[in-house]
Amino acid sequence: MECIVCQTSIRVRRAERQEEDMATLELSIVINRPVEEVFAFVSNPENNPMWSSVSKEVKITSAGPIGVGTTYRSVVAFLGRRMEGEVEFTEYEPNRSFAQKTRSGPVPVESRVTFERVEGGTRVTNTQVAEPGGFFKLAEPLLVSMIKRQFEADFANLKDLLEAHAV
Repeated sequence: MECIVCQTSIRVRRAERQEEDMATLELSIVINRPVEEVFAFVSNPENNPMWSSVSKEVKITSAGPIGVGTTYRSVVAFLGRRMEGEVEFTEYEPNRSFAQKTRSGPVPVESRVTFERVEGGTRVTNTQVAEPGGFFKLAEPLLVSMIKRQFEADFANLKDLLEAHAV
């Protein structure tokens, strides 16, 4: 059975807690591996460069095991621009979900990733909420489309990597 990126949607909506527009992206994919393996790999941000083409460097900056309060420094490259930021885990429930938010960087982003046991594997759903400003606000319609395609390709890469038992 072939599984591909599914349930992709992208929408821009007015945020209830702020007056500015927030861009929301939600992607979901089924990976034919046990939830424990998928969660262990995806929840470790230092693995991001192995499957996300925009992720260039990640270094955990806090002590102890990954969980609520864990911080890391991330370097990404997008549209030829190198962007650095610090990210913090705001939720962490092993084998079920985790959430993160940027503490610094060019675009404030909050993300939540959920993991659900399904027949034959694990459904991973990633929801990103961003507040684009400056250049990113001006180019938002184009950027949203590009980011959606990038996330779909990265999720497909994650699926291939895990299903091939490459990690």
